[in-house]
Order: sequence, then C-alpha cells, then structure tokens
Amino acid sequence: MQNNVGLCLTKRAFLNPDREAYVDGNGDLRLTFAQLNARSNQLANALLADGIEKGDRVALLLMNSAEFVEAFFAIAKVGAVAVPLNWRLVPDELEFIIKNAGAKRIIFDEEFLGSVSELQSRGDKTDISHWLQVEGEASIAPFAQSYQRLRDTASQAEPEPRGSEDDMLYIMYTSGTTGLPKGVVHTHNTVLWGLFTMTGNISFEEGDRFLGALPLFHVGALAPLTLSIYQGVTSVVMRSFDPVRAWQLIQDEKITTGLAVPAMLNFMLQVPNLKDFDFSSLRWMLTGAAPVPVSLLEAYQAIDIGILQVYGLTETGGPACLMDAENGVRKAGSTGKAYFHTDIRIVDEEGNDCPPDVAGEILVRGKHNMKEYWDNPEATAKTLVNGWLHTGDIATMDEEGFVTIADRIKDMIISGGENVYPAEVENALMAHPDIAEAAVIGQQSEKWGESPLAIVVAKNESLSEAEVLDHCKSKLAGFKRPKAVVFVENIPRNPSGKILKRVLREQHPTQASE
Repeated sequence: MQNNVGLCLTKRAFLNPDREAYVDGNGDLRLTFAQLNARSNQLANALLADGIEKGDRVALLLMNSAEFVEAFFAIAKVGAVAVPLNWRLVPDELEFIIKNAGAKRIIFDEEFLGSVSELQSRGDKTDISHWLQVEGEASIAPFAQSYQRLRDTASQAEPEPRGSEDDMLYIMYTSGTTGLPKGVVHTHNTVLWGLFTMTGNISFEEGDRFLGALPLFHVGALAPLTLSIYQGVTSVVMRSFDPVRAWQLIQDEKITTGLAVPAMLNFMLQVPNLKDFDFSSLRWMLTGAAPVPVSLLEAYQAIDIGILQVYGLTETGGPACLMDAENGVRKAGSTGKAYFHTDIRIVDEEGNDCPPDVAGEILVRGKHNMKEYWDNPEATAKTLVNGWLHTGDIATMDEEGFVTIADRIKDMIISGGENVYPAEVENALMAHPDIAEAAVIGQQSEKWGESPLAIVVAKNESLSEAEVLDHCKSKLAGFKRPKAVVFVENIPRNPSGKILKRVLREQHPTQASE
C-alpha cells in the first residue's frame, strides 16, 4: 500500500467492509467502512473530473459530519491538500487564511452561508473559484454547486492515488505570537507516523466505539478520528457538543472510549441526572489542551472511568506526551511521558538538558512533527532546529520521565480547549480609535478554564467596557473575545518595551465573572 493517508480508509473498507465506521451523533446517519469509502471515492472522482490538480488546496468550512470525513480522505486520495477552517472565525479571519493558503475550492455547510457569501462578494480577496455547498434546508447559493449532486453522480471506483510520502496532506492554521495565524503543514508521512506513535500508546480493542466531541478542524479531533479508521474503530461523532447528549450516546451506542477537553468533562459531571445513565461500557476518555484538575481525575476515577491526559500541538500532529489512567492520580498535574515514537527534551536557554525537576523549554522530536509553516521559512527555522521542534512551553521532567507543564512562553490562553493568543486580541483592540494601549491576559474561569481579560489605556475617558466588547465582535471569533475590560492609566513594560504579563496577572488575579 502506498504511503497515502486516503488509502487507510480503502484498506479498512477491504478488511472490515460491513463494520460501522461512522455514526452521526444526531442519529441521522450510519455508514459502514465500505459505504464511507464509496462516498469518499465518489467525491474523489468528482473532483478529478472537475479538474483538481495534485497540490491544490481545498478549504473545509464544515461542522463535524460524514461530509467532513469523506472529503478529507477524498482530498488525500487525489493528492490535493485539505485546509480545515475554524468555523468560529469571522469573515476577516477566514479571508486571511484562505488567501494565505491559496485555496481554490471550498466545501461549506449551509450554516455558514452568510460568512461564505460575504467572502464571495469580496472577489479576488480570496482565490476561491469553486464553491461547494452541502445541501440542507437552505437553497443552494447562486454562486455555488451542490456538494451532494457533484458527489453522487460520480463513480465509486477507487481512484488512482496521486499523493504520498512527503507530499502535503493538510495545512492547519494556528495563531501565532505575532497575531497572524500560521499554517502548519503536515504530509502523508507525518500523519502516518502520528498514527504509528499513537497506536503504541493508546489501547484500542476489537469492537471499540469512540466518541468524538471536538471540532474536526482541530488536530486533537482529526488525529484520533484518522486513528480510528486506521485501527477499525467505530467513530460516533457529535456535530456539536452537548453534555447530556454525550451521556445519552455513551449509553445508547455502548461507547467504550472517547475524547473531550477538561471543560467538556467538567460539564458532563454537572449533568443533574448523571446517575440515571448507564456508562458501564466506557473504559477511558482522552483529554488535553489544558491542565486537568486533580479533582476532575478523582471524580472520573470514582465512577470507574479512566482519564488519559494528552500533551501535543498542531505542529506535532497531535502526539507528544501521554499520561495513562493508571498513573493519572499518582502523578497528578503531570501530562505523562513521551509517546512511543517520540523523544522529549527539557532544555535551558543555552539548549542544554535540564536536570530532573528543573524547568526549561519542551523540545519534541519525531517523524510526526510538521514539515514546515506554510510560506513562512523564518518561523519554520525558529521552530524546527536540528530535528527538534521548539514548543515554546515550559515544563519539568522528573527522574521517571513524567513531564509537567509549568508555564507557557507565548502567554497563550486556553479557553474551553481553544488556543487564544493575546497578540491577536491586542491587535484587534488597538484598531479601536479610542484605545491607546492594550494588553490581554487569561483569568481563571470555572466554566472555560481560562477567559481573556482586556486591560486598556483609553484615549478618551468616555470609552466604556460595552463599547470595547462590541468592537471586538466584528474582529474576533467568540472564544477569542475578552469577557471583561479593565481600564488603567498605564501598562507595565520592561526596558525593551515588552508588556510584563506576569505583573499584569499579579495585579488582576480575580476569577472571570462569566
């Protein structure tokens, strides 16, 4: 079999054609591996007939759905490049990513018709020439084609695979400290090595059923779903997360494994009638993207559900460290040890290995690391050095090899599992004519883990919190927007002018109000 990720679905359909591959969390659709592969082949053949070329970028503005999954594997089979889009972004943010990636096609759900129509009206602000709308209750936009009609008229035969090895597979955008998103490039090889390394640590069993609750535009959701297909596991995918529905699916679908960020796990524990559900089938849940409170681990341990803590990045394709359920409470606060085909170092500012329990930057080495940042050689050179990926995260490693995250060099805020970079929010705030200076820090939030707090120096004393928050609505996705504003006379900076975020966190330590 060629090293083409799309052929993972082809092979699984050959090995287990009648096994359920995909179950829609709403209960509307069930597909076997043979059926999912047939739909993916149809789309692949339709795209080939429509003139798609190897290396062409295809943007995906889709909710969690069978269309997302079949499109991802179809794009892989024809040697094109998927560009998953965060559907929480506003048109300005989407425009930058689509233009930067050079995407010529977009597949979108009707929920996003408003944003897509806005993008289409901007003409050459993007390079999109083919607009494919997934049909629902809304009529097809006059500038778009029906995704289903295009797919369903094509052959189910296996197309000749056109991409492999070090060819690009997807570009996934992650915000950077400069405020502009960076496109993380993964290839067929890096993704396959991600599958190999996850297989060495994650204990799937024959007949497992995996609950996917995170958006598939995240590597934390896309990597496990791809792994499920690779290993023949049934994926039960929620279009959007709801804690009550999650327990209902665990009960009705006999879910055995799953993935949710800590905030989701916490919401699930708050369900009033939790004891009324039968979750005896559930062995473990993967979680990551934020520290996991010991109380949360103990709560799930008390109901006999293991929690596997993950540390990883978009740049690593998902895996870096994993804490097994067995050691989760004994090593509370740690994110575990390096994955199977992964090396981890903790280094000081000179690049020397730190002694046990001494903090330094986390470096990751593995064949699953990204190839590069798209069209950004300077950022690539700073991040990938002599085979090691510099994460920008600070951690310690004990004598047993357990890694504990201590801080984040980049001051990143993690809100409900979403990465929020202060520089991007600060840039949006500074676009307001009455704001002289702005800084953004994270505040602890019972609901989201962290929430952005805007600290503002106003040019005009009449500027209100409501005006600042309203200004951000058109500039930023909801999860990035500050939840509160504090007005100050000045913002503390060091001699070189850098904002002293540590001082700001000390000055504004209060809990988020939401």
